[in-house]
Amino acid sequence: MAATAPAAAHMADVSWKVLELRARSKRSGSIYEPLKSINLPKPEGGSLWDKLDHYYRIVKSTLLLHQSPTTGLFPTKTYGDNQKAKVHDSLYCAACAWALALAYRRIDDDKGRTHELEHSAIKCMRGILYCYMRQADKVQQFKQDPKPSECLHSVFSAHTGDEVFSHEEYSHLQINAVSLFLLYLVEMISSGLQVIYNTDEVSFIQNLVFCVERAYRVPDFGVWERGSKYNNGSPELHSSSVGLAKAALEAINGFNLFGKQGCSWSVIFVDFDAHNRNRQTLCSLLPRESRSHNTDAALLPCLSYPAFALDDEVLFSQTLDKIIRKLKGKYGFKRFLRDGYRTALEDKTRRYYKPAEIKLFDGIECEFPLFFIFMIIDGVFRGNPAQVKEYQDLLDPLLQHTCEGCPVVPKYYYVPADFVELEKKNPGSQKRFPSNSGCDGKFFLWGQAVYIIAKLLADKLISPKDIDPIGRYVAPEDQRNVSMRFSNQGPLENDLVVHVALIAESQRLQVFLNTYGIQTQTPQQVEPIQIWAQKELVKAYFHLGVNDKLGLSGRPDRPIGCLGTSKIYRILGKTVVCYSIIFDLSDFYMSQDVMMLIDDIKNALQFIKQYWKMHGRPLFVVLIREDNIRGSRFNPILDMLAAFRKGIVGGVKVHVDRVQTLISGAVVEQLDFLRITETEEAPVFKRLEELDLPKHSKVKRQSSTPNASELEQQPDVNINDWKSKSTYEILQKFNDCNCLASQALLSSILLKREGPNFITKDGTVAEHIERIYRRAGSKKLWSVVRFAASLLGKLVDSLAPSITNVLVQGKQVTLGAFGQEEEVISNPLSPGVIKKIIYEKCHLQDEREAVVQQELVIHIGWIISNSPELFSGMLKIRIGWIIHAMKYELKIRAGDMPAKDLYQMSPSEVKQLLLDILQPQQQGRGWLNRRQIDGSLNRAPAGFYDRVWQILERTPNGLIVAGKFLPQQPTLSDMTMYEMNFSLLVEDMLQNIDQPEYRQIIVELLMVISVILERNPELEFQDKVDLDKVVQEAFHDFQKDHGLPKGSEKQDDMTAFYNTHPTGKKGTCSYLSKAVITLLLEGEMKPSNDDPCTVS
Repeated sequence: MAATAPAAAHMADVSWKVLELRARSKRSGSIYEPLKSINLPKPEGGSLWDKLDHYYRIVKSTLLLHQSPTTGLFPTKTYGDNQKAKVHDSLYCAACAWALALAYRRIDDDKGRTHELEHSAIKCMRGILYCYMRQADKVQQFKQDPKPSECLHSVFSAHTGDEVFSHEEYSHLQINAVSLFLLYLVEMISSGLQVIYNTDEVSFIQNLVFCVERAYRVPDFGVWERGSKYNNGSPELHSSSVGLAKAALEAINGFNLFGKQGCSWSVIFVDFDAHNRNRQTLCSLLPRESRSHNTDAALLPCLSYPAFALDDEVLFSQTLDKIIRKLKGKYGFKRFLRDGYRTALEDKTRRYYKPAEIKLFDGIECEFPLFFIFMIIDGVFRGNPAQVKEYQDLLDPLLQHTCEGCPVVPKYYYVPADFVELEKKNPGSQKRFPSNSGCDGKFFLWGQAVYIIAKLLADKLISPKDIDPIGRYVAPEDQRNVSMRFSNQGPLENDLVVHVALIAESQRLQVFLNTYGIQTQTPQQVEPIQIWAQKELVKAYFHLGVNDKLGLSGRPDRPIGCLGTSKIYRILGKTVVCYSIIFDLSDFYMSQDVMMLIDDIKNALQFIKQYWKMHGRPLFVVLIREDNIRGSRFNPILDMLAAFRKGIVGGVKVHVDRVQTLISGAVVEQLDFLRITETEEAPVFKRLEELDLPKHSKVKRQSSTPNASELEQQPDVNINDWKSKSTYEILQKFNDCNCLASQALLSSILLKREGPNFITKDGTVAEHIERIYRRAGSKKLWSVVRFAASLLGKLVDSLAPSITNVLVQGKQVTLGAFGQEEEVISNPLSPGVIKKIIYEKCHLQDEREAVVQQELVIHIGWIISNSPELFSGMLKIRIGWIIHAMKYELKIRAGDMPAKDLYQMSPSEVKQLLLDILQPQQQGRGWLNRRQIDGSLNRAPAGFYDRVWQILERTPNGLIVAGKFLPQQPTLSDMTMYEMNFSLLVEDMLQNIDQPEYRQIIVELLMVISVILERNPELEFQDKVDLDKVVQEAFHDFQKDHGLPKGSEKQDDMTAFYNTHPTGKKGTCSYLSKAVITLLLEGEMKPSNDDPCTVS
């Protein structure tokens, strides 16, 4: 036996040599030869001219030789007639020509090479621009509704610039490619190149920016054009795409596309709030690449050169470490785990893979030397010579050479079919073959381009500052002094002081507040400065990027966030300050609760403090309306204004002063695109007008209106009694009763029976309900208000952005009533679609649920932005279940008394209750209560999903709970342990459970099974594991021990079990463990080879 191992190794080596000889014989006489047979010129000792000439010859023969003479694009395949060019690869080729041109700038007599190389880069960039501009109609549609069918193409004909594939034939949606184009455009123009020629091109680039701004909410197909790892045609949100978008937005914000010759109308504008959402999304996605990609080599160009998209050093190290740990090999980096691209087992006749097919590629993924080159460039930028040397030493043996001595970067190294099984058995044991790059003029141009850039940097022929003139990379020690205009870096210590201007809407309100020591200004007193609502600013931005020739409208109708409204604007010669969207007069009842306004102000200040990264202070305008100080609203508002005067609000430092004084320290944005010629009519903007009221008249402060009693909120009619009565009788009763709650109920019957436009003597039914809505709001009859709002189909402002706030944190949202069918939202939706879901799914049992769910979405959107840690362990935010938890919490608090009705609470009380259950006080709570709350919140313990994976590995026939089956296959073949999609699959399995406390017991059971299997590696389940049956067995044992009758009347009452401590001798875990072990021992044991019980 001992002799067989060396013999097998010898045979394998012989087989490899035979295979190599076969391959070489096919390549005889070609330019593709091994390194040792070539006498390479050694430029090290030569002059600067000789060194540059060496690289010039390489660039000419391996790159520029293949550039299209018509479009300037670079083909993906450098052979054959039907040449196609990828935007992404062409950009790196242009960057290579530009980098060498920068090196030639150091030589006085360059023999025209600087000009040639610079214009090769310009020709390519303009070729891409030409291809893009021919698809202006797609840009117009995509910025309004980002669908894969409306996106810019990412592949064109190299010679004509025509489209070559439809969106059905090719995965064109690649945000990363458009972002990389914008990034290199800015870098090249900053170095002095003239790429953009006229205003048509400027407006087109501005529209590209509108498309890229929404990268955080657009799933795409990524760098590898495959989307999901399973290669089944489904797009995903990719960190690499979002990161490149973030970098591009930072680079192009405020940039003049005409360079030093430019004027005000060639400047590009970026929505700072959209940029911030991309930043947040990137940080929440990392260190993952996407839901299915746990990590990916595509992150290297995002985190390092050219994008340098991340300003969090800890997250950068964590992500880079994971890439190196999981993907690095001897021949390069794998693109991602289980990548079948160009492996011996991939079926190249099919575009997509079959389910579970990716398991075939485990351990034989191709390795790409390209990423060693990216690590060399990263080492140069970061001043890490050890890293540069490490990866140069790894790369050099992998390079092939043409017969002229030019280095060739193979696209990938693969495991030949003959050695696949040996490689799978012993990973890394087999020699790999290079792809045919260089053979018969076949080159991998992306690799060639990046190689030249790396060599120029490593040989110090160019410096990092040359190819990064806008300073994308900033060394950690320099970060505090960098302007946000061109950088991703902000101040290190966030000790921001927010400047605040207090504006009273009338002079008499100002006089009234002055008696309490609160100094304010009126709109007239800040003149000539104007105060605008954010919607007026949105109107101004409609004119940005408009181009009738190209069929492009301006900025889409998107609200400006509170970062955007904290700047000062110069518009048509006017100086404008804006107040935040939270001060807009809203039709939704939440604005009737002054405590909500105060809360919104504190949230906005927190948000600005956390995410403001510009030099200059934010200017936050607080608009005080007379309506804010009526009745019981006055004292809370007065307390808040007093806090402003003291200089700290909700933990944020503020400085209150006059607007005229605060302007000097603010950020000023010049909106010069609104230039108006004499023939054009200037757009009309509505500024905040001061209320024209007598200065010394008294502010009407009505008597304090406390929250209405429960009695007032109850109708005095029974809906079931009136459903069968005639419309005439209902109208009679409606006119006779004074109770708003009863009127609302009767109106609902009329609405369903006759429709909203049914005319009565006092107007239509809809108008009746609107009046009830207003009157109930002024009386604080919150239950009636919610009922009427729901009947009218009201939709709160900012609902879609709030859902997006949750999604960018890597969570899913479900809408729908507890115990009913829910709609899962995993990608951002438009307000119209969300409204349809809410009114279809939440209207079934109680009309008020539809508007309370909207309230919660708004609250959760704010909370998760400012305190994401409150949602740790919650992968799905199930709104209906959270409402159930809140109702349960009210029951616990009431004890033996009737519980408070959630629908009768004010919006601010509802928000406080939500905060309370997200950080519950567990002391003194029974285990039933704890399980109820945690189960309703869908909280899972740390490492839970990884443990379910480990259970599934030992459960060949899968798991089932509440009728939902999780099979072992194809789950384990399709997925990997740490990917987000597996966690979501586990959540789907638990979705059918209808009792929160029971869900929590199932979670505990899975943790118990995991521990038992971990401690007993010789055991595995033989049959399908029915988790419900295991819990029933545990419960029956519990009943026996506690002397509970096993009769049918008590059979299903598990309350005592739910209320039992999990640990200890008589804890739930001990009963669950016993049931699990019984089930395990019923099947056959599979002894392992090193089982100590086995007798040999």
